[in-house]
Amino acid sequence: MVVHNQLSGNPEPSRADKEVTTKLIEAGNILEINLLDHLIIGNNQHFSFFSHGLIPK
Repeated sequence: MVVHNQLSGNPEPSRADKEVTTKLIEAGNILEINLLDHLIIGNNQHFSFFSHGLIPK
């Protein structure tokens, strides 16, 4: 699981957030480690890549 905060306060993922998540999934596949979720925290809210279907089960 990866968690980070957005300095802007907006928890919506940026293009870079999506690209990093894809690379983490690919690296995890090579190492046989599943990425469970990537959470972005901001303004007392969060965005979950898993909940939005952006990380496979």
